[in-house]
Amino acid sequence: MDLLMLIVLFGVILAVSFAALNFYLTKKKPEGSEKMQEIAAAIREGANAFINYEYKIVAIIGGCIAVLLGLVISWETGVSFVIGAVMSACAGLVGMKIATYANVRVANEANLTKNTGKTVKVAFRGGSVMGLCVAGFALFGILIVYFLFGVGGGMLEVNAGEVVHKLNPITGQQYNLSLILSGYALGCSIIAMFNRVGGGIYTKAADMGADLVGKTEAHIPEDDPRNPATIADNVGDNVGDVAGLGADLLESYVGAIMSCAILAIELFTHGAFASTSLYAKMILFPILFAGIGLIACVLGIASLLFRKKLSDNPHFELNMATWISAGLAIVFGFVLCFFLFNGESNEDFISLGFKIGKLTPWVAAAIGIAAGIVIGIISEYYTSYDYNPTKGIAQASKEGPALTITQGMATGMISCMLPVVCLGAAIFICYMLGGMYGVGCGAMGMLSFVATTVSVDTYGPISDNAGGIAEMSGLDKEVRTITDKLDSVGNTTAAIGKGFAIGSAALATMSMMSSYLYSFVDTLTLNIMSRDVLVGAVIGAALPYLFSGMLINSVAKAARNMVQEVRRQFKEIPGILNGTAKPDYKTCITISSQGALKEMIAPAIVAIAFPVVCGFLFGAYFVGGILIGATLSAIMLAIFTGNSGGAWDNAKKFIESGGVEGEGKGTPTHDAAIVGDTVGDPLKDTVGPSLDILIKIMSTVSLVCVVVFSEFNLMSLFF
Repeated sequence: MDLLMLIVLFGVILAVSFAALNFYLTKKKPEGSEKMQEIAAAIREGANAFINYEYKIVAIIGGCIAVLLGLVISWETGVSFVIGAVMSACAGLVGMKIATYANVRVANEANLTKNTGKTVKVAFRGGSVMGLCVAGFALFGILIVYFLFGVGGGMLEVNAGEVVHKLNPITGQQYNLSLILSGYALGCSIIAMFNRVGGGIYTKAADMGADLVGKTEAHIPEDDPRNPATIADNVGDNVGDVAGLGADLLESYVGAIMSCAILAIELFTHGAFASTSLYAKMILFPILFAGIGLIACVLGIASLLFRKKLSDNPHFELNMATWISAGLAIVFGFVLCFFLFNGESNEDFISLGFKIGKLTPWVAAAIGIAAGIVIGIISEYYTSYDYNPTKGIAQASKEGPALTITQGMATGMISCMLPVVCLGAAIFICYMLGGMYGVGCGAMGMLSFVATTVSVDTYGPISDNAGGIAEMSGLDKEVRTITDKLDSVGNTTAAIGKGFAIGSAALATMSMMSSYLYSFVDTLTLNIMSRDVLVGAVIGAALPYLFSGMLINSVAKAARNMVQEVRRQFKEIPGILNGTAKPDYKTCITISSQGALKEMIAPAIVAIAFPVVCGFLFGAYFVGGILIGATLSAIMLAIFTGNSGGAWDNAKKFIESGGVEGEGKGTPTHDAAIVGDTVGDPLKDTVGPSLDILIKIMSTVSLVCVVVFSEFNLMSLFF
C-alpha cells in the first residue's frame, strides 16, 4: 500500500522541479533600464526585511506552541506542528522571492514587446513558482509525517480491530494518529494566520496611505514616483498578496486533506466499518488524490507556458489553465478511485453510507471541484467590470463617494446568496452520497488543483507591481495600459481564489467538526437547542465580527500614520511634487513594517486562544457551538468583504479605462471611485482572506485540545 505513495512523491518532485525551472527562466529575463532595476531592488529589499522580521516573531510564538503541544498532547504532535510551520513558511518565502524578481521583468516584457500575451506568460511563469511550491511543499510535509509517525512509528497499525493508541506520560491522555495529523495542519495554520494578517495590514496601510494623499489630495497618478508611499505599497503586494496568499491556500489545502484522513481514522475507531484494508485506503485516498491533482496542475500550467502564442485575452488564457487542471484532476481521480477501492466488500461501503460504492469518494471530490468552479464564476460576475454589478458601482460614482460605497456594499451583500446556495448544495449532495467523509472529499476535491489556483492568484500582485514599476520608471503609457489590463484580471482571479478558499474551508471545517465530536462522544450529534451549544453558537457567530473589526482597526492605525507621513513629506519637502526632490521611501516602509508587526499579534492570538480558553472554562459542547456559529458567520462575511472589495477596485479601473463616458482619471467620479476602492482595500485583502483561516485554525486547535478540555474544564466542577 505504501508503494502507492510513490505517486505523491513523483508529483512533489515533478512540481518542485518545474517550479525551479520557472524560477530560473524568470530570472533569466532582462530587468530593463537602470531606473527599473533600482526600483525593483528597493521593493525586494523592503519585502525581504519585513518577512525576516515577521518570521522571527512567528518562530518565537510557534516554538512556544510546539513545546506546549509536545507536553500536553504528545511529542509527535509538537514535531508535526513544526514540520507544518516550516513547509508553510518556506512556500511563502519562495513565492515572495520570485514575485520580487518577476515584477520588473513583466514591466520590461510589456515595454519591449507591447504584447499582452507575451507579458501574461512572464507574469504567470512567476506566479507558477508560488503555486507549485505551495502544493509541492504541503504534500512533501504530509509524506514526512505519514512515513515518520504513521509507518515508522507504527501509528497506522491495527491491533485486534483497534487503531494504535499511545499514552501521554504527563496528562495520562490517550492519542492516536489523528492528533499527529492535526498538529501538522495546525502548524500550517499558524504561519498562514500571521502571514495573512501581518502582510494584509502592511499592504493595505501602504496602499490606503498612497491613495488617500497621492491620488485624492495631490492628484498625482497611481504609483507616481513622487508619492513617498509607492515603494511601501509595492512591497505590500509581495508580503501580503503573495506570501500571505500562498500560506493561506497551503493551509486550506492541508486542512482539506487532513480533515478527510482524520475522519477516516475516527470512523474506524468508532466502529463505522471493520475492514482494516479499507481503513488504510480511506486514509490514503485524500493524499493520493492531492498527488494526482498536483500532476494535473503541472500539465495545466505547462499548457499555458509552453504554448508559442497566447491571445490578448489574459482572462481566457488563465481560465483555460485552470479548467485543464481541474478536468485532468477529475479524470485521474476516477482511475485512482476505481483501482484503489477495487476488491472491498459492498457491506463495508453500505455501513459507511457510500451510495455509489467504491466510486463514492471520487464523485464527492468531483462535486467539490464543480462547486469550486461555480463559486469562482459567481465571484467573477460580481467583481469583473465586464458585468453589470461592477459597472453599476462605476456609474454610481458620478454621484459621489457615498453612493459608490452604498452600491458596493449592496453588491457585496447580494453576492453572498448564490455562492452559499452552491456551497449548501455541495454539502447536501456530498453528505447524501458519502456522509461526512464525502463532505471531506468534496473539500479536498475543491482544492485538488490548488497549484494552478495559486499560480493564477499570484499572477495578480506580480502584474500590479509591474504597473507600479512602469509608472515610476516613466515607461510609455501603452506599457501601463497592458499592466493595468493584467492587474484588473488579477483582481477578479483573486476574488475567485478567495471563493475557493472560503468554500473549501467551510467543507473542511464541517468534516473536522465530525472528528471533533468523535473525540469525546460516540455519535455525530450536537443539539443546537442545548444550553452550552446554543450559547456557544451565538458567541461564535459574533467572533468573526470581533476579529474583522480588530483587523480593520489595525489597518486604519497603520494607514493613519502613513497618511501623516506622506502629508509631512509633501509639506516639508516642496520639491517632491515638481520632481526636483526625491521622497523618503524608507520611512514609509518602516511605518508599514512596524505597524503590521505590532498589530498582527492580537488578532492572531484571539483566533488561537479563544476556543482553547472557552474549552477549559465551559467544556467541549460549548466550543462545538462556537465552531458552528463562527463558521456560518465567517462564510457570509468572507464572501461579502471579498466581493465588495474586488468590485470597488475594478469599478475604479473601469473608470480609468474610459468605461464611463466623459469620465476618467482626475475627475470627481474617479475620486469617488478611489474612496470606494480605499474602503474596500482592507476588506478584500485583509479581512476576507483571514476569515477562512480563522475558522480552520479554530477547528484544528479545538480538535487538538479537546482530548484535554473535554475532561478538565471549569464547568464540569459545578454542573
